[in-house]
Amino acid sequence: MHFCNVNLIDLFAGAGGLSEGFIRNGFRPVAHVEADKAACFTLKTRMAYHWLKANKKINIYKDYLRGKITRAELYNAVPEEVLSSVIHETIGDDTLSLIFSQIDHLLQGEKVDIIVGGPPCQAYSVVGRARDKNRMQYDSRNYLYRYYARFLKKYQPKIFVFENVTGLASAAGGKYLKDMRAYFRRIGYELDYSVLNAADFGVLQNRKRILLIGWKKGIRFKYPEFPNKRLKSIVNVLFRDLPPLRAGEDPGRYVKYCHRTNTYLKESGIRNGINIVTQHISRPHSAQDKEIYRIAVKKWEQNHERLSYSDLPERLRTHKNRNSFLDRFKVVAGDELCSQTIVAHIAKDGHYYIHPDIGQNRSISVREAARLQSFPDDYCFEGRKESLARTAAFKQIGNAVPPVMAEVIANQLIRSFPD
Repeated sequence: MHFCNVNLIDLFAGAGGLSEGFIRNGFRPVAHVEADKAACFTLKTRMAYHWLKANKKINIYKDYLRGKITRAELYNAVPEEVLSSVIHETIGDDTLSLIFSQIDHLLQGEKVDIIVGGPPCQAYSVVGRARDKNRMQYDSRNYLYRYYARFLKKYQPKIFVFENVTGLASAAGGKYLKDMRAYFRRIGYELDYSVLNAADFGVLQNRKRILLIGWKKGIRFKYPEFPNKRLKSIVNVLFRDLPPLRAGEDPGRYVKYCHRTNTYLKESGIRNGINIVTQHISRPHSAQDKEIYRIAVKKWEQNHERLSYSDLPERLRTHKNRNSFLDRFKVVAGDELCSQTIVAHIAKDGHYYIHPDIGQNRSISVREAARLQSFPDDYCFEGRKESLARTAAFKQIGNAVPPVMAEVIANQLIRSFPD
């Protein structure tokens, strides 16, 4: 990877989907700051990938994907500064000075040009507010943007990118967004935002997010217009070349493709030449869940209708709550142009992400979820220990920014990046 002379810090970095898109456009990630230990290992592994690829040592990474070497051995194959760019800390009053010190050491006197990231979104989420008796009014995460602003005040980047759920615009009647805009302006940044759908960026998923972009007062910049790259590919193009699985099946650390690639997989970079598929693993399901899954898939196949919980036979309706979340069982429709939004709840159960192939009768695998989020097949989602944990991977994937979307955003920014 050839980096341009634009230094980037990624805050609340998660698994790195946002910075992955920026890296593809030559931005240099100086630091990723993330609280989740498993996500930090994912970030380190991805940074190792980029370094090994740039230094023509990609076979070492391939050996890791195949399970021939351990994670420790992979990390020993890259310089320490590559791994130390990932800072495992929760951003808060008691950690800021430590984080700043680590970033200063990594910068070695260079400036920061852009800061990207998005704080945890539960406090702004419509679903999160619906489930909380106080509608998240007293949740401290409502004010994480002020910690984000502390980084802006210290490093004075020309641009910042702040991604979050659309509920940010409606939370507390718009108060949080209004306060946020005023706060960023007080510290010297103009700000604009829009609501974007990942589907308009070439991702096969309906995923609406709010994207705030700020720039230092006095520089020539305006909020970019993003080209519409919505594709006519259907969701099934993401599944056809992956070997079939049954519920609970784990075919091993990696598998081989069962069909040739297709135009979408090539153009999106999901199949990018390494030809190793990791984490194509499926969670187990009870006999009752699998029966419900078959009903849901048949209903979609026969009538293009979604299953409502109230449609199920009484013996299958075992949830106490029968008045809300009636769409809790939902097929990822392979014949549609986009899937439903992938969210972190997929780590708890797969009921909302049923595979469209009734013969497989399961929820989607880790790799299929990653593909719906446009992550390339060589992207490895790590666990806290030296293993590829399914639950940790699902959580990271559900919280991520789709790299294909991030790539388009970064491309528009680098075109007009101020001198």
